[in-house]
Amino acid sequence: MSRAGFAPKSSGVALHLTKVAFGATSIDHLAERLALRAADGPVFLTTRYLPKRHEEVAGQGSLFWILKHQLIARSPILSFGEAEGGRCAIHIDPALVLVQARPKRAHQGWRYLEATDAPGDLGGDASGADVLPPSLLGKLAELALI
Repeated sequence: MSRAGFAPKSSGVALHLTKVAFGATSIDHLAERLALRAADGPVFLTTRYLPKRHEEVAGQGSLFWILKHQLIARSPILSFGEAEGGRCAIHIDPALVLVQARPKRAHQGWRYLEATDAPGDLGGDASGADVLPPSLLGKLAELALI
C-alpha cells in the first residue's frame, strides 16, 4: 500500500466525513492552520483505521469541519494512504470551501455524512456570501442569519 495509496472509486453519490476543528478558534484560524501545513507539503490528517467506506469518499467526498457545534466549511478529500506508525492518512485539499452553517454536535474522531445531509456551499448565487470575509460569515452563522 503506497502513501497516496487508495484510489477513488466513483459511485456517483459522494459520501463525506465530519471532524471537529480541534483547537481552531474561528474559520480564519482554521484556514490559516491549513495554509501553514500546505506550505510544508501535502496536507493530511491521521486516523487509527482506514474508513471501511473509503472508496465512496476518496476523490469525490469532503471533510466537513465542525466549529462551535456547526458545520462551517469543507476540505475536499483527495485520497487515503498510509501514515507513520501504521495509521491512515486522509489527504485533503488545504483550501476551505465555506458552506451554509448547520448545527452539528461535536464528536471524537470522524463520522460519515451522507451527501443528502451535507450543507450546500456558500456563494454561486445572488446572496453575495462568497465575497464576505470568513470571520463575518462565521459570526452570521452563529446568529443563524445565514
